[in-house]
Amino acid sequence: MAAPSTFAPRLTAADLDGTVPDLLAAPAIRWGVLGAGNIAGSFSDGVRERTASDVVAVGSRSLDKAADFAAAHAPGARVHGSYEALVTDPDVDVVYVATPHSHHLEHTLLAIRAGKHVLVEKPITRSVAESETLLAAAREAGVFCMEAMWTRFLPHVAALRAAIARGEIGQVRTVVAEFDLAVPYDPAHRLFAPELAGGALLDLGIYPIAFAHDLLGAPETITVRGTRAETGVDDHVALVLDWSDGQQAVLHTSSRAAGPNAATIIGTQGHIEIPRSFFTPTTMTITRADGTTSTFESPTGEGKAYEAAEVARLVTAGATASDRHTWADTVEVMAILDEARRQLGVVYPGE
Repeated sequence: MAAPSTFAPRLTAADLDGTVPDLLAAPAIRWGVLGAGNIAGSFSDGVRERTASDVVAVGSRSLDKAADFAAAHAPGARVHGSYEALVTDPDVDVVYVATPHSHHLEHTLLAIRAGKHVLVEKPITRSVAESETLLAAAREAGVFCMEAMWTRFLPHVAALRAAIARGEIGQVRTVVAEFDLAVPYDPAHRLFAPELAGGALLDLGIYPIAFAHDLLGAPETITVRGTRAETGVDDHVALVLDWSDGQQAVLHTSSRAAGPNAATIIGTQGHIEIPRSFFTPTTMTITRADGTTSTFESPTGEGKAYEAAEVARLVTAGATASDRHTWADTVEVMAILDEARRQLGVVYPGE
């Protein structure tokens, strides 16, 4: 079984044997967290519990909220009642931007202009145009910038890519993935609010889209069907991505349905199944054409620690971008999201 050559350029050294670097071996850096929501909390927990780094400062528009967050997720961290105070904190090496993606451009530019390296929660912005503005600012400032697509750094994804590179399932022909989450309709909820760049696509759908892109690159054509909520944002979306050699990705995302959030990679000589929550640390099973199987069990623990360790390694080395999740990757995935929104007629305020 020959390994598909299309994957070789996307492999990293860590992918060659299906492993990721030891979390605690990454250098220690000092994180500042901009935003005090749930995802910021899980990220901070992962940094503190699984890496050598620390969260030394937290910024929120409310000093009380920042203090409550620090008490729960970053004991001893300095608290700031404004984002401006956080990004100018001299003890902060890297700012993790964890506000709603409707505000990522504004808040990340604030950090970049203060000379800080940045890790920006996904999606990096609302659109390709905003992403290019942000990345141009990072390039001009000479600071590190990466979108926090944590799935790309997880152990089972390294093992998955290594298995594909070895040709264990032949040439990949189809990627099937979905992220469906049943959320009670509330026009003020971030998933349904246009002013917060709501919708299933940007918040949930980015996971299966980025996963397919990681394995197959940018597609030739994009076909999208779906529905919109009463507020005008997308809420139930199917996508078919096609490549010129016949490879396909069949993807789904919804804020109105509860799914297993699974993924299957189908090749000419077998398939790989990730049965539940493919984008988190989880189990992967390879089934080959001869009927033999192999299972990979991911280490347990907060998975965002892997992207945090990647940032620590790269910032310490003086890099401004990650080879594993490049700026081009970010823009190409954002372009798929832009096209999907265009086909569905979803427009955010100010666009």
